[in-house]
Amino acid sequence: MNILNAEHISKDYGDKVIFDDISLGIHEGDKIGIIGVNGTGKSTLLKIIAGLEEADQGEVICANGIRISYLPQNPEFSGNPTILSYVMEGKIHQDWQTESEAKTILTKLGIYDFEERTEHLSGGQRKRVALARTLVDPTEILVLDEPTNHLDHDMVSWLEEYLGQFKGVLIMVTHDRYFLDRVTNKIVEIDRGKLYEYDANYSRFLELKVQREEMEMASERKRKSLLRVEMEWMKQGIKARGTRQRARTERFEALKNAKGPEVRQNVEMDSVSSRLGKKTIEFSHVTKGYGGKNLISDFSYIVLRDDRLGFIGPNGCGKSTLMKMLTGSVQPDEGEIIKGETVRIGYFAQENREMESDIRVIDYIRDTAEYIQTAKGQASASQMLERFLFPPELQYTPLCKLSGGEKRRLYLLKVLMEAPNVLILDEPTNDLDIATLTILEDYLDSFQGIVITVSHDRYFLDRIVNRIFAFEKGGKLRQYEGGYTDYLEKSREKEEPVEKKEKKPAKKFQKEHQKKLKFTFKEQKEYETIDDEIASLEEKLEKLDQEVMENATNSGKLSELTVEKEETERTLEEKMDRWVYLNDLAEKIAQQKEKA
Repeated sequence: MNILNAEHISKDYGDKVIFDDISLGIHEGDKIGIIGVNGTGKSTLLKIIAGLEEADQGEVICANGIRISYLPQNPEFSGNPTILSYVMEGKIHQDWQTESEAKTILTKLGIYDFEERTEHLSGGQRKRVALARTLVDPTEILVLDEPTNHLDHDMVSWLEEYLGQFKGVLIMVTHDRYFLDRVTNKIVEIDRGKLYEYDANYSRFLELKVQREEMEMASERKRKSLLRVEMEWMKQGIKARGTRQRARTERFEALKNAKGPEVRQNVEMDSVSSRLGKKTIEFSHVTKGYGGKNLISDFSYIVLRDDRLGFIGPNGCGKSTLMKMLTGSVQPDEGEIIKGETVRIGYFAQENREMESDIRVIDYIRDTAEYIQTAKGQASASQMLERFLFPPELQYTPLCKLSGGEKRRLYLLKVLMEAPNVLILDEPTNDLDIATLTILEDYLDSFQGIVITVSHDRYFLDRIVNRIFAFEKGGKLRQYEGGYTDYLEKSREKEEPVEKKEKKPAKKFQKEHQKKLKFTFKEQKEYETIDDEIASLEEKLEKLDQEVMENATNSGKLSELTVEKEETERTLEEKMDRWVYLNDLAEKIAQQKEKA
């Protein structure tokens, strides 16, 4: 059943078109994730749906009796109420059961003093209190703008479960890819003023988007081929002005004026860093506390040149404090942090620095560097801005006119342009769109330096880090090898009760079974050659793609090439599956040898 319709919505901000005649039907049971590059209007669409902002054209029609709750990206509090009174304000059911629900949700979100005044709250606490207000005694439609920002891992897991059981409609903007996968059943993508719907979670959306773009490109190639034929016909002149000729002329004009699919420029940046010497960073018995609470207790670690470190823990445990000690803005109570002479730190803080002024975008970057040397040669500040999706017309915009996500993207560019060899990223995924995050992750893959990050984004941690430090009771930091998923598995094993462990199969049986793990002669030969085979198939596919483009007008040859391409793709997919199996087996064999 349709419970809300956004029909023929158009919205402009000055010369910038946000929405161009878009429509969206929302049905019972929809769990919608809205995605798109920062500045495309995701938050604006949420506000229009929630009735807080009007479209220039079109309307939002809601079924009778349907109530909407809205969580803004940056909540504002009027007056100075207590936390509990703010959360309970405006609720239909003002009874002990609703109050109990409010206290439970606040506790799950790490808020324990219900009578504290809201003026004393940090930005992260404000977001969590506002989220609690939205979830208590929920309406039929929840509209949430970045609900996972400022939530630690346990809170995100709880929210996933809560929203998974929620019977109403959910419409949200979030950058958390695991969250999108586990909560949504529909993805809405905003791209250059248009809206695309996919009945899928995030992983499936990625596949469907590729299919859509391939179909668009195929249609564009067909249009260009037909246009070439029609142009030849037009050049020959029209001998008569009959109905058929007029129809063909009209078709020519339609083909000529049709707009092909735009290819979006990705956020991209060559890896830039300065030389890092042998001496890096050493934490030596570092201890830090505030107000009698020990945040960090006797932490020692020597950072390696290729380290990718992730620091995790509940909000307020001391993660950001540790990052600030690294930059020198906060000093340890005991111990010291020793840095090598060549260490050059780039610090991406949780809050944007000085981003509310009238300084123009181009000047903000030029203050850091007018030019920078990249792997592909020298690039100007303007060129680097274009690579970060700030076209020339946007480069002269004052900072205060940018969206929150655009400010974060610009701030990230400024940090990277400082050419650091140690990158400290404190919650880098907050307010960055998924496209920017993906390119940042690719950039970090080739970054010739150390990466140290604080993040609640499980996907980002799995993608980037090779070592986790988890904050535990008393300010102790425990080290885990691998990404977030590896940490989760190992921490669960550590917490597993003794009785449960005893019920596992006898170790003797396990060892006898493990001894059988080995490559057959055929598997060994396959393991040694499969990488080259995959590379060869990928190279062949590239050549076939080129030949398909060159023979777009030759239907016979095109059909032959298409069949060959499909067979090559199928073979490549089989080889990739086989590669996963062989490498997994090789890893198990190696682990078995280490234990032997």
